Amino acid sequence: MRWSPAEFHQPAGADVLCTLCPHGCRLADGAIGACRVRRRRGEGLETATFASATWHLDAIERKPFYHFLPGTRALTLAAPGCSFACDYCQNYRISQVGRLPELPWSAEPVEPEEVAAAAAAQGAAIALSYSEPVLAAEMTLALAAAARPRGVPIVWKTNGFVTLDALARIAPCLSAVNVDLKAPDEARHRALTGAPLAPVLAALAALVRAGVWVEVSTPLLPGVNDDPASLRLMAQMVARSGETIPWHLLRFTPEFRMRGEQPTSPQALGDAVAIAREAGLPYVYVERALGPEGRATRCPRCGEEVVARGIWCTLRTSLGAGLCPGCGESIPGRWRSSPWQSTASSSTFPT
Repeated sequence: MRWSPAEFHQPAGADVLCTLCPHGCRLADGAIGACRVRRRRGEGLETATFASATWHLDAIERKPFYHFLPGTRALTLAAPGCSFACDYCQNYRISQVGRLPELPWSAEPVEPEEVAAAAAAQGAAIALSYSEPVLAAEMTLALAAAARPRGVPIVWKTNGFVTLDALARIAPCLSAVNVDLKAPDEARHRALTGAPLAPVLAALAALVRAGVWVEVSTPLLPGVNDDPASLRLMAQMVARSGETIPWHLLRFTPEFRMRGEQPTSPQALGDAVAIAREAGLPYVYVERALGPEGRATRCPRCGEEVVARGIWCTLRTSLGAGLCPGCGESIPGRWRSSPWQSTASSSTFPT
């Protein structure tokens, strides 16, 4: 583990206050924050997140992004650590490093110029995913400085637990963000994650205002957030941030401390899609359990399929500059400038 100077902090009497996430840790000299990857050192802070445990070239659809540069790829990094402690986390071997003593530190230091050059050579975005990219804010800023001259976008898959002051500085570096919305109310969100919900909703709204392309993901957890009332509430939360925001409904796969639970049923996922559409969300997606139709983008005006997707890639799109060829309806997103068809299968993209 290598510690590097951190930003996003201020004096707080004899302590130093971390201003990156809403946990707001006040740290005495040598103390480590709740995230376990930021610590007090003298009058400032240090971070262990200028590093990555992965270096994957993925389809952008795997993040998941369905309305952001479909058919392109993302060079994905994951700095260990998370501000949440979700019992179902599939990536707990990276995200919970520092909380669970049996998990080894497997990350290697990152050189931003090297990453940006590699992404540019592949025509790929740079994605921070699998763990919590908010905690890698310093690395994000450095990556953006190296990537911007090369025309390489930076994208995040995040829990959205970030202070608005920190986000105001980070958002201009981000082209797209997929935010997790995990629960419909404060009580269930705290029980599931160990953190409040309100900052996530505030960050989601702030990202939309800042002009970052936003999509939302929700894992359907049996007995936690998959009942109709909860789904209606979460659909309304998404719609309040933007009625055309794509909402990804994720099938829960038993993992970590929830291995004894059952996976989300296809019936439950189908019902959730119907509820979301009744709430006014036209772009609702399920990656696998509902087949190709669950991944397809259809024009909300005429119903024409404008993007067809495989499990982890876009197969074809007829959107051109974002307009439905059938009726001219504008489909929100960040699209390629002309119609195209992919000849690649999902196996093209290493994992």
